[in-house]
Amino acid sequence: MCNLHEHDQAEAEQAGAGRRNFLRATALIGAAAATMALPTATAQAAPESTTWSPDPDSHRFTLVVMPDTQYLFDGPSINPAPIEASLRYILEQGEDENIVFLSHLGDLTENGAQAEMAAAGKAFELLDQQGVGYSVLAGNHDVRSSTDDQRGPTPYLETFGPQRFKSKPTFGGASPDGYNTFHLFKAGGRQWLVLALDWRLSAQGYAWAKDVIARHPKTPVILTTHELLYEDDTLSAYGQQLWDQLLEEHDQIFLTLNGHNWPAGRAVRKNAAGNDVHLHLTNYQNRYYGGAAMIRLYRFDLDRDTIDVETISPWILGRAADGLNELERQEIELTGPEDRFSVAIDFEKRFSGFAPIPPRAPRPASEMLVPGTVAYWRFDGHKDGAAVDGTVRDLSGRGNDLTVVRVQNGSLTWSSAHHPDQPCHGSLSFHGTKSPLRGAYLRTAENAPLNSATFRAGYTFEAFYQLPDDWDPSRNAWAGLISRTGTGGAAGKTESDPDEPLATLSLSDGPGPQWAVRPLNQEGIATNWGDETARELWWHVAVVNDGSHTTMYVQGCPVARNPTAVSIGLTSLGLPWLLGGYEYAGKIDQILHGRLGDVRIVERALPVSAFMNH
Repeated sequence: MCNLHEHDQAEAEQAGAGRRNFLRATALIGAAAATMALPTATAQAAPESTTWSPDPDSHRFTLVVMPDTQYLFDGPSINPAPIEASLRYILEQGEDENIVFLSHLGDLTENGAQAEMAAAGKAFELLDQQGVGYSVLAGNHDVRSSTDDQRGPTPYLETFGPQRFKSKPTFGGASPDGYNTFHLFKAGGRQWLVLALDWRLSAQGYAWAKDVIARHPKTPVILTTHELLYEDDTLSAYGQQLWDQLLEEHDQIFLTLNGHNWPAGRAVRKNAAGNDVHLHLTNYQNRYYGGAAMIRLYRFDLDRDTIDVETISPWILGRAADGLNELERQEIELTGPEDRFSVAIDFEKRFSGFAPIPPRAPRPASEMLVPGTVAYWRFDGHKDGAAVDGTVRDLSGRGNDLTVVRVQNGSLTWSSAHHPDQPCHGSLSFHGTKSPLRGAYLRTAENAPLNSATFRAGYTFEAFYQLPDDWDPSRNAWAGLISRTGTGGAAGKTESDPDEPLATLSLSDGPGPQWAVRPLNQEGIATNWGDETARELWWHVAVVNDGSHTTMYVQGCPVARNPTAVSIGLTSLGLPWLLGGYEYAGKIDQILHGRLGDVRIVERALPVSAFMNH
């Protein structure tokens, strides 16, 4: 345990704040440290070892946002140290955070003077040296506030005009006047567009912005400008103009970011397409040291359909080891509801109006017949709701065809519903009940080769399934997706319950998948348990045995409750297999209530990459 003085220990704990971000960022002490008295002017070179190379396919990536920094570049009062610390943070944490872009929201300087712009421009060379993609835009303090984007030459345009960005791979282009730019980055396997708009748009500026969006019709747009939201749920007069003339009619704009006003705020508005547009105001110039070049981290997580937002000061954090006063400690991270929050966005649904994801096409049965396939059943090519009659063929060519068994005149019907990654665009709808026992299921013929298979060298069982909203554990639990008939007792294996079947992939009362079998090398029952799987959603389950161990996968992910005991093969009495049915003590005991998609059995272990949902 470290021997810290109480004061130092308290400061260290405050600096840590329990945040993974901050603990990581303490490595920035050497890169970001700067004293308050640092006079100015020269940006240090970025560490030679850093390179900016975000992962374009990862579903987790970070957009960094920096609002008004004007008080750091104000006449003779110029101190680039805070902004340099924030820019070094991007370089140092770029890989861990998968930082894809930085957007500055304007008012880089207080007076828009040549010396102020030169100092700000010098600081941004830290990013230029590493090819980091970023955008800036003019605020009312960077140019004459009474002008729009047709104002002509200014120190801002000389320093941060299109010529600064033209060599960057993220730079898309600029309006003829140079005050509006757009930038493209790839993240999450798709392209995103940042539209960086001037303090005030002219008619030409609006026309240009609309043209940029029209030329990228399938690209989601993040609009940045200096003024838009005034406070929570309120647009400024100019913000209302932007909404009326640009945002409302362009569904691709899903997020706007602006500074200018304070305190921070948020709003959500419906556009003409009926979709949410998230409008965020972020500005800290009224806080300690003019905001200390605070940055916001917009962490996109496409798998969770969430953007997690945090607000931190790398400059203060970088000096934490030297001891901070009370005010500085308060500014390391802002944790109020307007500065640290999460935004839930169903990205696929939100973008479907302009960039719909085409459904995956069905794949021919021949593609599913991997070496070792001993049975493959699929259920397409039939009218919804039609009764299943006759024979369901085994497409593996091994002769393991299925026939319908009805209990109390129960029904079994065809359906076009299917898992989005299922090879066949069809399924079977089972309508089973336990009390009274009623429904229909499928059964292999008495002479089917599958009946006697013992899978000593390993196996893979796969199935797609969906349970309806009215699935009830008291009526529907423990029905089998795939079951082997014959009991443990009949096979001479009486340990555990001798009336249980020899093998079953059933649905527990969770509901969740359970694989319960009697291996060749065990007297008792070996089980793999999956987690609960929600109703009304399609699931893929696979059970894989490599000749000695069995692993269950749900949606391609291994479950937690996979036993480590050696498990070899499956005991057989040469009796049929069932789809949708479950026997106990040699008699049908439960029938599935739900849908069953493609089912495949392979006499070897398959890797996840070879599963049917890949």
